[in-house]
Amino acid sequence: MVDGVSSRALFEVGRLERTRNYLQPGDVTAAVRLWRDHVHHSERQLRHDYEWGNVHWYCCGSPSEARALLDTVLNAMPPRAARELRKIIDKLDAVHGIPLPPYDGDAG
Repeated sequence: MVDGVSSRALFEVGRLERTRNYLQPGDVTAAVRLWRDHVHHSERQLRHDYEWGNVHWYCCGSPSEARALLDTVLNAMPPRAARELRKIIDKLDAVHGIPLPPYDGDAG
């Protein structure tokens, strides 16, 4: 479950997780959770992880890979559902300091 998205958007996430060979059930939720946890780390911890690596990423997933997966999912979703999930991801990106992509809100 991804907090803040409608049941219709969750249905689309579930549909993608069932029909795409690069996804398993729960992958999108795990990616959102991993990215959310990562962006809320202190700047000092983020710098340490970048410079020295984080051994937990080997077992628990890489935040950058999770973010890349979310981009892939957003591109595969129908526009309305993608907008809902994109709002959540954009807020997390803003916390992390990633500039928002120049996309048109009506184009999806």
